[in-house]
Amino acid sequence: MTAPARLDGRVALVTGAASGIGRAMVETFAAAGASVVVADVDAAGATAVAAGIAAGGGRAIGVAMDVTDERQVEAGFDTCIAAFGGIDIAVSNAGIQVVKPVHEFAFDEWRRVVGIHLDGAFLCTRAALRRMYPAGRGGCLLYTGSVHSKEASALKAPYVSAKHALVGLAKTVAKEGGPHGVRTNVICPGFVKTPLVLAQIPELARRHGISEDEVVRTVLLKDTVDGVFTTVEDVAQTALFLAAFPTSALSGQSVIVSHGWHME
Repeated sequence: MTAPARLDGRVALVTGAASGIGRAMVETFAAAGASVVVADVDAAGATAVAAGIAAGGGRAIGVAMDVTDERQVEAGFDTCIAAFGGIDIAVSNAGIQVVKPVHEFAFDEWRRVVGIHLDGAFLCTRAALRRMYPAGRGGCLLYTGSVHSKEASALKAPYVSAKHALVGLAKTVAKEGGPHGVRTNVICPGFVKTPLVLAQIPELARRHGISEDEVVRTVLLKDTVDGVFTTVEDVAQTALFLAAFPTSALSGQSVIVSHGWHME
């Protein structure tokens, strides 16, 4: 039987980590032995999650980070280095969703969604590489993509566009990072029962003229093999596997975690 993956001695920073998938990731990484930085625009939430990890015997700090603010991103990574002496794993996970047809999107709304998902991923990637390369100990970059990195759904144009773009960014960084021992992969979950997804259900019900229960059954989960939501634990365990993977044999890839919603 294979031993559980371990991250002893490693340092991980995860954005959007005060709740949902990001929180599950930092808690899973900490349980596997990593020191973790809980980064989130919700500074109080980040601090609370970090305190919970520390109370359980882990090593964690919370930092305030708006991933679209260049200075906040750089400061967050500086805080990570100061606290733990390095950075081995960086996860670009922060995200939002706005549901409406393309012709109803305000440009500011478009830019906000794309900015958090894509510009934020760029800023976190750049900050991580600027610290990983000189340290010479390699590293792992992970992006929380989506099944929408592979296919589209109506009413989610900026989200789908940004999630597709993350795959291209990850592939490019995998090629650039390879000589430095830096691996880069995208995790593509299906629908996970997080506040981000749950908030979409009333609007989808209104747009489709059906009940919220029908939205779950006939819109969100209709293409899965078992009609079951992906869980935050499913995604966090995938992140742990990728973070602990020992070589660059697994780099520049997209790992789909969706109960068969999308298959390749």
